[in-house]
Amino acid sequence: MEALRQDDPRRFGRFTALARFHEGASAVRYVARDTASGEVALITAARPELAAVPAFRRRFQAEARTAERLAGGWVAPPLDAGEEPAAPADGPEPLWTAAGYVPALPLAEAVGIAGPLDERALRILGAGIAEILSRVHAAGAVLQGLAPGTVLLAADGPRLTAFGPLGAAASAEARPGGQLSVRLGYLTPEQIEGKEVSAASDLFVLGLLLAYAATGTTPFTEGPAEEAARRIAGDEPELDAVPEALRELITNCLAKDPAARPTAGTVAAELALEGAAGLARGGWLPERLAAAVADQEARVLALEAPEETPETPGKVPAPASAKAPEPVADTAAPEPADGAAAPEPEDARPVDAAPADAAAPVDAVPADAPAAPLDAPASPLEPAGAPAPAGSPATAEPEDARPVDAPAPREPAAPAAEGDGDIREDRGTTRFLNTGPRPPQNDRPTTQLSLPHELVAPPGTAPAPVAQPIPPAAPVAPQQPGPTHGGPAPYPPAALPAGPAGPAGSGGGPMVSLPLPPAPAPVPDPAASRRSLLTIAAAAVGGLIVGGGSVAALGSGDTAVATDDKPAPKPRRPLPGQPPEPRWIYTHPASESSPLTTAVWRDKLLVVTSESQASAVDLRTGKRLWQRADGAKGQAALAAGADLVFVASPSEFLWLSPKNGKVVHRVRYTDAFGDLPGLAVGPLAGNSGPVIWFTGSHTVTVKAPKPKKGKKKGKDKEVVQAHFFAYDIVQRKELWRTPVPAGRAPGTPVYRVVVDRSADVLVRQEAVSLTAAEVKAAKGKGSIRSFDQKTGKLLWTKQYAAVSPEAATGGDEDGALYAAVGKDLQAFETDTAKPLWRVEGSDGSVFGIPLVAGPLIHTTERSQLVGAVERESGRLVWRRSTEVPGTGNAPSLTLSGSEKTLIAADAVQVTAFSAADGERLWKFQDIGSADPKGATVSASYRALAAGETVLVQRDRAFYAFPVA
Repeated sequence: MEALRQDDPRRFGRFTALARFHEGASAVRYVARDTASGEVALITAARPELAAVPAFRRRFQAEARTAERLAGGWVAPPLDAGEEPAAPADGPEPLWTAAGYVPALPLAEAVGIAGPLDERALRILGAGIAEILSRVHAAGAVLQGLAPGTVLLAADGPRLTAFGPLGAAASAEARPGGQLSVRLGYLTPEQIEGKEVSAASDLFVLGLLLAYAATGTTPFTEGPAEEAARRIAGDEPELDAVPEALRELITNCLAKDPAARPTAGTVAAELALEGAAGLARGGWLPERLAAAVADQEARVLALEAPEETPETPGKVPAPASAKAPEPVADTAAPEPADGAAAPEPEDARPVDAAPADAAAPVDAVPADAPAAPLDAPASPLEPAGAPAPAGSPATAEPEDARPVDAPAPREPAAPAAEGDGDIREDRGTTRFLNTGPRPPQNDRPTTQLSLPHELVAPPGTAPAPVAQPIPPAAPVAPQQPGPTHGGPAPYPPAALPAGPAGPAGSGGGPMVSLPLPPAPAPVPDPAASRRSLLTIAAAAVGGLIVGGGSVAALGSGDTAVATDDKPAPKPRRPLPGQPPEPRWIYTHPASESSPLTTAVWRDKLLVVTSESQASAVDLRTGKRLWQRADGAKGQAALAAGADLVFVASPSEFLWLSPKNGKVVHRVRYTDAFGDLPGLAVGPLAGNSGPVIWFTGSHTVTVKAPKPKKGKKKGKDKEVVQAHFFAYDIVQRKELWRTPVPAGRAPGTPVYRVVVDRSADVLVRQEAVSLTAAEVKAAKGKGSIRSFDQKTGKLLWTKQYAAVSPEAATGGDEDGALYAAVGKDLQAFETDTAKPLWRVEGSDGSVFGIPLVAGPLIHTTERSQLVGAVERESGRLVWRRSTEVPGTGNAPSLTLSGSEKTLIAADAVQVTAFSAADGERLWKFQDIGSADPKGATVSASYRALAAGETVLVQRDRAFYAFPVA
């Protein structure tokens, strides 16, 4: 932290600058104070010479919006944007953002003060960053914002301050002709090889950061600078100084093959299963770092605003997040180079020619169609060619973002339709993060690696031969770095292997195209349009070149004629393993109590009950339709006919209108069961069509018998009597009841329907409600009871081999019962208890509740194995792991409406499999945005099927994913 310089602005909207906090490659951060509230803030102000480049402005704004969407947890929340002043008469509008100040040290500075971190601090650091990455990757996005200078260490945990390549850049420089050169500090093996950047790339950089924090040095830096690229791509990291308990995990993060790296959620769980916030409670920083953080806070709080003079700059206009980018017209995009290969995105095409001093540029075209408005219903599937929602520079990779495998002739086509420039809500993240009603949205995401120029030759030419090694290009010089600018040099400033034209020519190594935010388009010109380009050239270890379709066009503001006519690309499938884009995301309000039960009503409503009310969410749009206090503490909602929602509350049955939640019918237990005063209704045991089964109990007084002559009369006794009920929720009447043994205090036994057959219904009593006498009498075995469907009469009670009271049990209508026996799953003939077949399980594991589906039984184990066996023979069809580390409860299973997709949900993640052959389709994890000082989110995931949608719930968050 240093004093303000003479040319530093003194005002940023309602904030007064107090001091320089940190100087980065693309921006300067200032400590500032809100003139109204006195709140201390950190202002990130773009360098004026860089803000003059339109492509930089759009990128800066996009990264600011990413910070808004990730606000919470380990990301400082943005502050109010303030007023919207008029644009200045001369020069570019200043770009700045404001966030809450948190006393913290950059990782690089912390290591310089106290040396490498200990194991516990490493776990907290890695888990906190992995939690942020997990939130980003859950939406199919890539962050590319990690560096020793962008990760801060605060008293309660780590913080992230960069949300894209610009924020994490090691150096940035505006060049003539509207170009921007940015050097990235960290590169990954796939970038060097010209492959796609993916979520796994963030994990590689996380591994580098953890290795640096553990040892004080970054892997692959030892050796000649010109061989840095070779070391990154081929050498194994030296991790002997890393704590042994973390060495394997960091080694896995640094795997050369992206597919071999763990997911962010796995890293977070392995480092701190209780979460980074939970592990950091009570303090986590070494004494020297804690003192340095406290000293920084004291110095910041003691700062006073410097006096303004006529020579000092005055007030700076509105922050970046409030600004619209400059108009940019767009050209059409090219045909994919190989029909068999997935096409490249519209905005990632190498042009046929480039200036001699620039890497081959790539086009950037905004989305052809506007994003759906907030109140538009979610479509079942994303239409072909429609833009994917993009919330940030760390944006989900689009369906059309694949590198071309081979050159092909380009066919001319009409220019792509111009966008209307409207800024709409990013529905993929903003609702969950509550960042405002209509935040800005990026255009089509385009994060990917382009091919080297030799693989994309102009039409009519043969691919150029690969050149022999050429001396590396000089690295891009940084612009006045501050003391902690970029942290330690992660890699020596070495170049990657150059293309045939040399390091400065058009063949200079692989390039990465980055997503651009939308630009308001001028009136379309059918003959020409202006293209904006944003590319990263890997020369000088990740140099970033930002320019125009004709490089001079973006700087001059003139319209450039398109250099090639390219038809729109075809969409491609999402990356394997990534979840589909959710149709909507709903967050249960924090002002209300957490959900108790959730249920799907006729594939139209999600009905959520809590301690305070019942509420309904439209399954088409994810919007809450109504809430009703009468349904407080209600059990899972059911369909009572075609037009009513049935909810069982603690004191009554309710029939609600699905349109507005109004109570249409109400039956109090005191009225329906008047002969059972004080009836306490237990959890619903199950349902079939309009019939529900449940248990209930009430207390009666049994008078003491008349004493014999001369004897004293005994005391009356309070006795609990229990019944098993069948009730028709359409006719609203009791069908039958039968007395059953009372359960453990308070007395209501908890039943679960195992299978509903034509003649009887089979139930088992949950072990937690068994009395000690029942457990002793059963000799440690569980029992199944059969009740007549029409009369409720108890037909029989049976035990099956060594099936325990806690064992998972299921059944089918054909007379088979399936139960966990030890580590195995065994099938029995229901009416005779005769064993039929056995499936061996994993050592030290047990099976969970099986799911019967047609000719198959889907199985689940505590060892995180999910599978399928044939019902008839028990033959194993397939078995796969969810790849969740360690053991816990067996994942719960849910089938999609078509029964083609099997969803396994546990405490760590949701995994989707093909029900037929077990192919792992995708995984989903959401660490959440819990307050670091608040409770750790530890709720397990739950899945509910609704037609072609599966609803994934974790605590208050609900995601609607399309499934087959």
